[in-house]
Amino acid sequence: MATTIGRVIVYGGKGALGSACVTKFKSQNWWVGCIDMKANDAADANVIVKGEHSWKEQEIHILDQVKEILNGEKVDGVICVAGGWAGGNSASKDFLKNTELMWKQSVWSSIIASSIATHYLKEGGFLSLTGAKAALEGTPGMIGYGMAKAAVHQLTKSLASKDSGLPQDSVVAAILPVTLDTPMNRKWMPKADTSTWTSLDFISELFWKWSQKKDRPNNGDLLQLITKDNKTEITSA
Repeated sequence: MATTIGRVIVYGGKGALGSACVTKFKSQNWWVGCIDMKANDAADANVIVKGEHSWKEQEIHILDQVKEILNGEKVDGVICVAGGWAGGNSASKDFLKNTELMWKQSVWSSIIASSIATHYLKEGGFLSLTGAKAALEGTPGMIGYGMAKAAVHQLTKSLASKDSGLPQDSVVAAILPVTLDTPMNRKWMPKADTSTWTSLDFISELFWKWSQKKDRPNNGDLLQLITKDNKTEITSA
């Protein structure tokens, strides 16, 4: 049996991007833990998020499970790619409902991922959160989404600052994609120009490099992923 070289936790590991990350790290013989509403059978261990739980209940449940599955070990990386999308301006009938959903999907998950990193990340490890390029400016057609993603950007900056609580020499950064090339996006936007969509393999490869301490971003970087003609460039916001 191949030896496990490293360990990573993927929060949102059953979604399209999360699954790509699980597959990438598994292909390199890493131990992979998945946290999501449903299990990813490719992962070595799964923590199921209970949607009916309050934020605090989710944190307690998830941290307890992570402690159990790690069994005294620490991880080299924590990758949070949980999230979702909902539109709507302040006049839409689902304004509050959608905003609450966006907050749960992006902010709750990012905060709990930060807690996991604080307790279980090795010194010199990395934490990646997921923001959005759109949230660098106003997002009138998707206010809840923009607000939640902007909060993730702020969280990233705070965690990168001195005395944030993260382990020594660890790096935290956020990826800020525009549109990801996922099966659902292709289904809902069949006529879109997919040459401007960022491939999931590009992002999972990026995380893999960081785990190897290659091309690591600066601490606190907000990394815009700009794709044109199927080529993605990374620029710090």
